[in-house]
Amino acid sequence: MNRSLRSRGLICAAIGLLLTAMTALAAPPAQALDNGVGRVPPMGWNSWNTFGCNINETLIKQTADALVNNGMRDLGYKYVVVDDCWMDSTRDSAGNLRANPSRFPSGMKALGDYLHARGLLFGIYQAPLDRTCAQYFGSYPGATGSQGHEYQDARTFASWGVDYLKYDWCSPTGTIDDQVRVFALMRDALRASGRPIFYSINSNSIHDKTGPRRNWSDVANMWRTTEDITNAWNTGQTNGYPMGIQNIVDVTVPLARYAAPGGFNDPDMMEVGRGGMNDTEMRSHFALWAIMASPLIAGNDVRSMNAATTTILTNSRLIAINQDTLGLQAGQISFDGTRRVLAKRLANGDVAVALFNQGSATTTISTTAAAIGKSGSAFTLTDAWTGATSSTTGAISASVPAHGTAVFRVSGGGTTEPPPPSTTTLVSASSGRCLDVPDSATANGTRPVIWDCHGNANQQWTRNGEALQSLGKCLDAPTNATAGTFVQLWDCNGGANQRWNLNADGTISNQQSALCLDVDRNLTANGTGVLLWSCGAAANQRWTRR
Repeated sequence: MNRSLRSRGLICAAIGLLLTAMTALAAPPAQALDNGVGRVPPMGWNSWNTFGCNINETLIKQTADALVNNGMRDLGYKYVVVDDCWMDSTRDSAGNLRANPSRFPSGMKALGDYLHARGLLFGIYQAPLDRTCAQYFGSYPGATGSQGHEYQDARTFASWGVDYLKYDWCSPTGTIDDQVRVFALMRDALRASGRPIFYSINSNSIHDKTGPRRNWSDVANMWRTTEDITNAWNTGQTNGYPMGIQNIVDVTVPLARYAAPGGFNDPDMMEVGRGGMNDTEMRSHFALWAIMASPLIAGNDVRSMNAATTTILTNSRLIAINQDTLGLQAGQISFDGTRRVLAKRLANGDVAVALFNQGSATTTISTTAAAIGKSGSAFTLTDAWTGATSSTTGAISASVPAHGTAVFRVSGGGTTEPPPPSTTTLVSASSGRCLDVPDSATANGTRPVIWDCHGNANQQWTRNGEALQSLGKCLDAPTNATAGTFVQLWDCNGGANQRWNLNADGTISNQQSALCLDVDRNLTANGTGVLLWSCGAAANQRWTRR
């Protein structure tokens, strides 16, 4: 959730939880949860972005009625998620959670019944440690987190008819292994409750950004990839509080391979209709969430939407792309620092393609049917915004305004396998270790190293044109680099110092310096730095992609 009282100076406290899951990070990527829910990304509404702690049952009921009356429910917006501050400040004498009696006098089961009677689904918020986020920051009384009550709370939620649980870490304590263990405890408790409940987690609140550091699909149906979203286009944060739309896209795009039916990357609730961006930016926000197979959870006041907001949130063509049964997140086809092309294969053989302009001026963005995984020579393009159709022999192009996104559904021809694009690990021939972004740090100037291969996002490198990108940043040779200069991560800018040749002999050479990616002094230990050196095809300059 967004936290208006957040301190910018929080320092991670000492680990407060026992370490019991040391092998979790080393395990291969798991299949998504088989709990019967989340086969496509969830759609719905969450109370936090607009109302924060100022919620009550009247507001939730009015919102439910609005979703029915404005047609959003019938388009798929079915989860109504009551975020933080719904609970009483203390548990009852048996340790059970209960509703705040002044805010929800009818109780949470009655609220769930009200939603179910209208064809909607009931979502609720809780936290895995001792306090919820609002309680942690002192903006709501009590300490009613689920710590020590996981199975009891899961049974309570099931008895109330809850269909969706948002579970928010909101603490500086605990390693990623602690988080895996604790989040998995509620996963198991929900399963034991006997009710299929969609499970959404956020490991990033007030914490090291663990969302991108593993595939969480063995733990939850949905996992936040970044810190909290805010009502702005670009906050300049790589992955820190708060996150603008473009910043979230930079982090989430490289994680595409984790998405599948039953488990999805979560770039947070939408800010469409809340006034912090212009119409072009809000359209991009929705289009990018749609093609990234992201949850479409509205965060605006749906009781009083203007025409522009309604048009965006009810775009049936984009919703269909998002809700496609293959459950794939769009992969990146190309990115030059300004023009980004994403493509998503669809169940009927079509491919959805997004042409996203991250720059500050209108530009033409182009790709081809072949590049996005279509074969043949005759295709139909359907504009997802206007519904207009056109024919092409393969060229796909549009003039896109600053911060805009054009989306086309490409029909006809065949579909190549496997679907492009893909990410890869880069394995040093001398050590068998992988090119690694240490601790998933994404500050400009971070120096990659070699490390034991584990397949997590900080070892995934996407070939975007001639750039190599990880965690939303580009592999960069410092300007005017000479032999012995260490490579780094930097904001993508399309410069020659960020363009790399993948040579037939396994070397990777920089186009500006003509030097090769080299493991320092042919060392093989974890943490050894990677630099530029005169190309010679030695083992410490050869890299295998796998």
